[in-house]
This record gives sequence, C-alpha cells and structure tokens, in this order.
Amino acid sequence: MNQDYIQPDEWSIIEKDFDYERVKSSESLFSIGNGAMGQRANFEEHYSGETFQGSYIAGVYYPDKTRVGWWKNGYPEYFAKVLNAPNWIGINVFVNKKALDLNTCKIVKDFERELNMKEGWYKRSFIAEMPNGVEVSVSTTRFLSLTIDELGAIEYTLEVLNSDADVKLIPYLDSGIKNEDSNWDDKFWNTTNVSYKDDRAFIEAHTMKTNFATCSFMQAEAFLEGNRVVATKYEKSENFVSIEFQQALKKNQKVSLVKYGGYTVSRNYKTDNLVKAANTTLDQALKLGYETLLKKQKEAWAEIWEMSDITISGDVKAQQGIRFNIFQLNQTYLGTDSRLNIGPKGFTGEKYGGSTYWDTEAYCLPFYMATKNQTVAWNLLEYRYNHLEKAIENAEKLGFSNGAALYPMVTMNGEECHNEWEITFEEIHRNGAIAFAVYNYYRFTGDYSYIPEMGLEVLIGISRFWHQRANYSKKKKKYVILGVTGPNEYENNVNNNWYTNYLAKWCIQYTLEQLEKVKDGYLVDYDRIVAQTRLTKAETDLWSEVAENMFFPYSKKHEVFLQQDGFLDKELVKVDNLDSSERPINQKWSWDRILRSPYIKQADILQGFYLFEDHFSNEELEKHFDFYEPFTVHESSLSPCVHSIQAAKLGRMDQAYAFYLRTSRLDLDDYNKEVEEGLHITSMAGTWMSVVEGFGGMRILDDKLHFTPRIPEQWKSYSFKINFRNRIIKVTVSAKESSFELTGKEEMSIRVNDQRVVLIPGKIVEV
Repeated sequence: MNQDYIQPDEWSIIEKDFDYERVKSSESLFSIGNGAMGQRANFEEHYSGETFQGSYIAGVYYPDKTRVGWWKNGYPEYFAKVLNAPNWIGINVFVNKKALDLNTCKIVKDFERELNMKEGWYKRSFIAEMPNGVEVSVSTTRFLSLTIDELGAIEYTLEVLNSDADVKLIPYLDSGIKNEDSNWDDKFWNTTNVSYKDDRAFIEAHTMKTNFATCSFMQAEAFLEGNRVVATKYEKSENFVSIEFQQALKKNQKVSLVKYGGYTVSRNYKTDNLVKAANTTLDQALKLGYETLLKKQKEAWAEIWEMSDITISGDVKAQQGIRFNIFQLNQTYLGTDSRLNIGPKGFTGEKYGGSTYWDTEAYCLPFYMATKNQTVAWNLLEYRYNHLEKAIENAEKLGFSNGAALYPMVTMNGEECHNEWEITFEEIHRNGAIAFAVYNYYRFTGDYSYIPEMGLEVLIGISRFWHQRANYSKKKKKYVILGVTGPNEYENNVNNNWYTNYLAKWCIQYTLEQLEKVKDGYLVDYDRIVAQTRLTKAETDLWSEVAENMFFPYSKKHEVFLQQDGFLDKELVKVDNLDSSERPINQKWSWDRILRSPYIKQADILQGFYLFEDHFSNEELEKHFDFYEPFTVHESSLSPCVHSIQAAKLGRMDQAYAFYLRTSRLDLDDYNKEVEEGLHITSMAGTWMSVVEGFGGMRILDDKLHFTPRIPEQWKSYSFKINFRNRIIKVTVSAKESSFELTGKEEMSIRVNDQRVVLIPGKIVEV
C-alpha cells in the first residue's frame, strides 16, 4: 500500500481535503466512462497545477511512428496511441475578472469528491478563497450517459459567500489537445471546422493518418434562481469555441450551468452527417432534461448491478474494492460492439497504447461470460476472428508461412503495434490465451457453434504457428521453443519457457480434437475450412509429433517444472530478503539487474497451473506455489489474483485474503506507485475471479458447475451471481453455510464440495 486517502465506503469512492500532490492520482481513480467514451476526473474549471488531461473515444487511435535507437527487421512501424480527444468538459470560471483556479487560491476547504458507483455519477465540491479575496462555494456533478452513449452531462453550481460579485461561466470545446506521450511530438488531430449556433457549439476534427472523423459538441444553459441566463458572448478560434454567461451575483446567490457534450464519430455515421447526429443527440438531451437523464442513468446502473454485483459483509474496504473493479469494467466495455475491445487502461490513461492485449482472453472473458449474456463473450471472440488475416500477416512478416497466425501483443485493428522487441515478438504465449478463450467459451456457455463457424480457423492458424515456432533438439531429443518471454516479463529471450511450451502442446492437441469433432458433426463447415486452409493429414501428423514430444524443463531436486532452462543458474534470493526501499524493482533497478535476478513479475508457471488446473494434482500445485511465490514481486497487476485463487484452493485463506486485497485495491491503494498514469482495467476482472473462482471455488468439471465455497475470517458473508448457460444462480456464502438460488424455468444439478445438489427455480438450497 502506497496511499491511503480514499474513504472506506461500500458504494462510493470518496476523497476529502484538497492535496496538490494527489490530483493526478485522483484523476485516474474518479474516471468515468460508458463503453463508448470516457474521461479522467479533470476539473471543469482551469487548473494550472500538475494534471493529466484525458478524454477518450472508443476505437479512435493514432499510429504513432515507432521510435527506437536501432531498428530491427520486423519491427512494427507504429505504436497505436489511445488518443486524447477534444475536451468538451471545460468551463472557465471568472469571479470579478479573476480566474477560478484551485492551484492559485489562498484557501481550499471542505473539498470532497465522490464517485457514486451504484448510480454512475461523479461529484466534486469545495469552498475556495480566491486571490482577490472573494470566497466561493462550488458543486459540480458529471456523468456519461448509458442511455445515450454519445452524451455526457454536467451540472456546475457556484455560490458567492462573502460579497457581491460579477461571475462569468464560459463553457467551451477545445481540440488543441495533446497526448501525454508522443514518440515524435506529432500533431494527432486536424480541426476542420469550428461553429456555433444559439447555445450549441461544434468542433469537427479528424485524426491524422487514421482519419477518424469526429464532431465534439456541447450545449449550455445557465440559470439564476430557476430563471434562464442569456448568453452574452460567443468566441471561436482555430481549435476553440466558447459560450459566455455573465451574471452579477449578490452574496449567497447561486448560478448554475447545465452543460451537455460528447462526440459523434465516423465509425457510426457518414462524415458529413456528424453535426446533424450531434444535433439529434442534443435534441434528445434537451427533451429529457438533466434530471431525467440522471434518473435514467441510475436505472441503467441498477440493472447492471443486479447481475454483476458482489456483496461482502463485514469488510468495507474489501467491499469497496470489488465494486470499484466491477464498476470500472462496466464503464470500459459493455459488449454491444464487436469492433471494440478492452484496453488495459480503459478510458483512464494512455500508457501501453492499443485496445487489446491477451488480458482480454485470459482475464476479462470469464467476467463478461458470467455477468452478461453469451452474446457479449461471442463479440469478444468474433473480434479475434475478424483479425485472423492480420494475425497471418503478422506471422508472415517474421518469416512464418502456410497460414500460420501470430496474434498481436497489442493491437487496434489486428496489426501488431507494440514497439518493445522482447515483448512484441517473444511474448508469443498470447496466441495460447486466444485458443484457451475459444475452449473456455464453449466450456462455460455450452454453445459449440462458434468453433465450426469461426473458431476452428483461428485454432488452425495458431497451431500452424506453434508447429513452425518449435524446432527439434537433437541433444534433448525433444521439440524446444527458443528465445521467448513468458508472462513473467522479468525474464526476456529465454529458452523453453514452461508456460509457453505447455500452451503450444495444448493448443495443437485441442485443435486436433476440434477438427475431429467438426468433421463428425459439422461436415459442411469442416469441408469449407479444410478447403480454405488447405489443411492435410500430413500436416496435422507433423503437429502431433511436436505436441507429443514437447520439452519441459524440470528440476528433480526441487520436484518442480522450471520457468525456463536457466532459472536455477540464478542466485535464488527470496523476495523477503529485499529491502522495502528497493521496491518496486522496476522503478529502482536497471533492466540488466532485473533480468539476472530470480524475481518474477507475475505468475508464470502458476498461470499455467491456473488455466489447466485439472491437469495437475493439488500436491503438484502446492509444490510449485511454495517454490515460486517466494520469488514473486507481483509488480504486474495480473499477478495477485491468480495467487489468490490458488492460495484459496490450497486452503491458505490468510494468503488468499491478502492477495485479494492487493488485487481489489491495487489502484485505490496504489500498490505499484503508478496509479496517476491510469487504472489497471483488465486486471480488475481478475479481482472478480479471485472471489468467484477463489473463495467461491467455481469450476466447470465434466460439463457441470462445481463450487467449493470458502470464506475469509474477516468476512461475515459474501454473495455473487453467475449466468451459466442462460440460467442465473445466486451464491451466498457465510461461515456456517452456503446457499444457492436458481432463477429460470428448469431445475439443474450442480456439485458443491463434490456432492450433487439439485437446484429448483425460486427455492433456496442450503448446503
């Protein structure tokens, strides 16, 4: 834990007192989104202090040309940047001609922020004494509509406390923005038109190179004691447009501004219809009004929480943590558009770039399968199928052939766009995560149709890659995979990373199984796919040879698989012997020192034991957990959740609980000292897994839903819901008993602690 200023609350993220040092961190923590757009919690009024301005539109990006000191053949030509979009939230505030700026105020008191997760709105309030001696009270509430996903709304209220004053409220749009990070300081946006009409304003702009056209829009209304205030001035320049409302206020009088804003995008409309679409959205907003829009926002979030909520009784911080994670996941992705995916920072920052990592398949898919309907999960899988040709092109650039597919480490459109060689072209295990997601989707939903329709082609491309990537070692008389990086990115360019080799073996074997299954039951699809891919038995026989003879490094002394060939050559000093001043090592040590150390960024072999748990015994899991966890620094956000699940399976509830707190409050407590850069969205799905799969012990074994419930001693009870094959099961666990309630029309049987339990709709079954 590196910060502790967020107030414990079951349904809200609350900050009290203004601190210049934590503005950027809070901008991340209080971010809002609606799946189509999002924004950091920047102040509406001007702020001259340290800030990270950020508004983002789903699917809009810029291909920033790769910048490296020494170009390597095969390098991606660009790094896809999540673009800081034109700013529509800004409201300049002047009191007696002096700008309101919390960085320059004499006193800021009664400062409070609240992100209400239950209802989906963000509020900020404060009292400030300005440099000119005028004391003002400000309250502002903001939300991004789930009902109209192109729309956001702000209500900004200012009261003068100690004197009469002349106040100006100036809402504006600004397209003269930059990203926090840029390889060449390129101009990302080109503004083509700035206009206003009545109380509306528009900025039309398009991204350079990718040419996404957008219209940023706003409408503003000001009120004094319920009466409309007429706009007094309009201004525009090359990248800016504003509407000014000026009002003389008496002491203790309030003026309010309601501002609607947002974006229309050429992904959804013809470019010449963007302003028309923006006007339509604003017409809808005005017809409904701010209060009705807010009411609909609360109703929409109530519907989301009805299915996705996890309740925890007796531990407020644990409860706050899980709801924060679930809230941010739903703000980032709602599953309605198969063109979109789940970026690692969502709408909260720009680090990493891209919109898709292996995180989606390995961590996020289970959450969305269980808390939405299967269409959402299907859309995530369809996204990868639609990028298969690009995955084949990515492999061809590296010398692979015959339809071998290497899915990108980072992508926006299927092309690889990550510019760190040791990750981009060595962290090939992401191919395995995509194949596992195909398997996991069928295992959970029972819907096999994706495999003959789309998935088998993906599996063939991936298996072709593994076959070509492995080579035969005469010395070992086995197939080896050389020069890779596993999930543990603190070991680069290693040979025979166990996790990668195991995935390769499994992927090939699973593909061969599905070929036979599709041939047997979906012959038309089988003939189509074989003809299209030109697959032969001679080729699949070669695949089998690789899978059956894959090499796995193993230590007889320690009775564990080795992360990679040279792991035991390292000086095996455990994390407990590291001074706290050395942590996190990725911020304190040179990369050379990290690579020579035994320290593990995230679960590597244990990641494989998590995915393929039924391939190994509890005794094997325990040996590997005990050997590797002491060397793990958990400096990846994806690490603590896997360890929490496995510690729970081993009955080590103290450890499981500690890892749960770390994953659930990773950002709230800033464990990795980097929250100001944005939140760790994709790992938040791991927090959900740590409750449902860890403490709840949910598994699918032999096509049946199994539970092995456990509960941390710090909790009185917890509950969650699962949408399993269109039947909703509510699970409630306490120290005394577990209960299960089925919603639906047909009864179903599950397994609880290896005992068969029959669930009848509407009846609570206690175990």
